[in-house]
Amino acid sequence: MKLIRTEEAVGRVLCHDMTQIIPGVYKDARFRKGHIVAEEDIPVLLAMGKENLYVWEKTEGMLHEDEAALRLRDLCISEHMHCTEVKEGKVELIADKDGLFEVDTERLCAVNGIDELMIATRHTNTAVHPGDKLAGMRVIPLVIEEEKLERAEQTTGKKPLLRLTPWKLKTAAVITTGSEVAKGLIEDKFTPVVERKLAAFGIRMIRHVLTGDDPGRIREEIVKAHEDGMDLVLCTGGMSVDPDDRTPGAIARSGVKIVTYGAPTLPGAMFCLGYFEDGTPVAGLPGCVMYAKATIFDLVLPRIAAGVALKRSDFVRLGHGGLCLGCDTCHYPACGFGKG
Repeated sequence: MKLIRTEEAVGRVLCHDMTQIIPGVYKDARFRKGHIVAEEDIPVLLAMGKENLYVWEKTEGMLHEDEAALRLRDLCISEHMHCTEVKEGKVELIADKDGLFEVDTERLCAVNGIDELMIATRHTNTAVHPGDKLAGMRVIPLVIEEEKLERAEQTTGKKPLLRLTPWKLKTAAVITTGSEVAKGLIEDKFTPVVERKLAAFGIRMIRHVLTGDDPGRIREEIVKAHEDGMDLVLCTGGMSVDPDDRTPGAIARSGVKIVTYGAPTLPGAMFCLGYFEDGTPVAGLPGCVMYAKATIFDLVLPRIAAGVALKRSDFVRLGHGGLCLGCDTCHYPACGFGKG
């Protein structure tokens, strides 16, 4: 720090908050730590009784918190997001579009492992909307060694830590299994739930068929939906290991490569997902999707809608945090379900 006359402070950086008191009207920091003094600030500071100021004296190899925050921003920012102005040494990133938000968590941890640097994000693999806050970053001290930012830049490389992918899938076919539904013995309450969940990601259900429990018919409709160019094929019901539940076998025989049949989540353990060679996803939805507020389908649908191909390892990771607590009032997605 360096003590200088206030009139000489234009362009210099304040080292601490400057509180202004107007009796009965105002008492707060008129100028914050890190504020760069402008010409018009001088009369205000003098009126506050500040004839001298402590300012930051720039030293080779040191960065002001604002400069450092922008360097951290550059490690994170990518397409479809923008940053706020630097305020009190902090920058935030905001979503520009609906889409899937992803974080490279390993590289994020590597940066946060460097002393006096911090980047905080929302959870990875979550749906976001325009205006949503994605991340905030700053350094801890007012000034920091530039070497720490250089080390962070070397650690992360050129690929941004964050990514926002707009929804890609547009159309879906829903194949409702179960002879009791096909025969009209019970009302189909599954399809409206699925249609509503799809609509939240911009996906329209443009085909709906009732197949009963005939595995050959189920397989046939899966293949037909794929040949007709559906972006997504969903089969509802018949997903358990009971002998009369035929949906998983029909999916496997349709030419789909199965990624998983079963997931370490409750509700949703009997979920099935596979892909045709061209990347078209086919999923088998267990009955819990119909009646539970949040299930495995809600956890993976954002990635599916964004065209991200899931791997077996993606499902393995869901076990930590994959237990829904069944709260009396469901707050999903503002809860820990699926956020290991």
